[in-house]
Amino acid sequence: MPSNEHPFIESASGKITDLRAAKLELANRYIHGRKAELARRSGIQLSASARAFSVAISPNPLQNVVGVGIGEKISEGKQTGTLAVKLFVRMKYPQGELNGNLALPKEINGVPTDIEEAGTFRRFQTAAARKLTGMPNPRTKMRPAHPGCSIGFQDPRNQFVMAGTFGAVVKDKSGTYILSNNHVLADENRLPTGAAIYQPGLLDGGNVATDQVAALTRFIALDPTKPNSVDCAIARVTQNNIVSNVVLHIGAPKGTAVAAIDMNVHKFGRTTGYTVGRVSSVDTDVTVGYETGDYTFSSQIIIVASSGQSFSDAGDSGSLILQRGTNKAVALLFAGSKSHTIANHVGDVLKALKVKLA
Repeated sequence: MPSNEHPFIESASGKITDLRAAKLELANRYIHGRKAELARRSGIQLSASARAFSVAISPNPLQNVVGVGIGEKISEGKQTGTLAVKLFVRMKYPQGELNGNLALPKEINGVPTDIEEAGTFRRFQTAAARKLTGMPNPRTKMRPAHPGCSIGFQDPRNQFVMAGTFGAVVKDKSGTYILSNNHVLADENRLPTGAAIYQPGLLDGGNVATDQVAALTRFIALDPTKPNSVDCAIARVTQNNIVSNVVLHIGAPKGTAVAAIDMNVHKFGRTTGYTVGRVSSVDTDVTVGYETGDYTFSSQIIIVASSGQSFSDAGDSGSLILQRGTNKAVALLFAGSKSHTIANHVGDVLKALKVKLA
């Protein structure tokens, strides 16, 4: 974290070890522990007729807490300049309604906590798109295809059509690839390598006969038995000139940077287009609902919008998030709620896939 941008973090640098230890203790209690896993399973009803699920709202912390991270404590809507362990909950209940067993701790080992309502975290995939006035339309056919536009796969059973977001162009010694999420390119581990990827996605009018731009090459499998660090995949392009590395409305990434608390960021996605936000929490452990079940993730980034609108929505999965001002890539968007966006650290994504930005 650049100390010149985040002086309150510099002043707390001597306590960062205590913060991380406290965060880990609460993450193990509410996110990764066996009791938390069993509580989540008891509170989730999977729908057999739709690619969705509902979660029972409960003040039980094992069901209510969806994320534990490190961020700035907010008091009465104001920034305090104090770092705290952030407890993200589906619903924030008035303190007077909670007895001792249901109340969340105000501190842990002398480290303050901050409780923030975030809703239910879900992976983002398909949804109706907003009308983007005065912006590029990411749901149209583009040649070359640009990061920020609609992409997707074909369901082998033809039971649904979908679309997500083309995140970035990446490469290794063997070729050039489209980067996005596992659930956007590989359908949560279920597609075989070689599966066709289309631009635009079939939900947005892509044509199976004419609109293939890439083939699924590699994905990092989502693991239900342990914390995940990334939701990512790559698809080799059918020809190099069929894609551009210029993100719609933003420009080409200029390297990478590490996300930091209060960093200003922006992205362009298939559904919400161009949005601006702020990094609210880093090193955040979360539980996220997918069609194939609940998955936990460690060391994630939480972003909130700078305006009244949400930073992202369903269909924006796979969007590259960049630091404003430098256009350095910092994260890969994959999930969230109406108010909060969750993203992988871009360094973790590139390392896992053994690629670099083109």
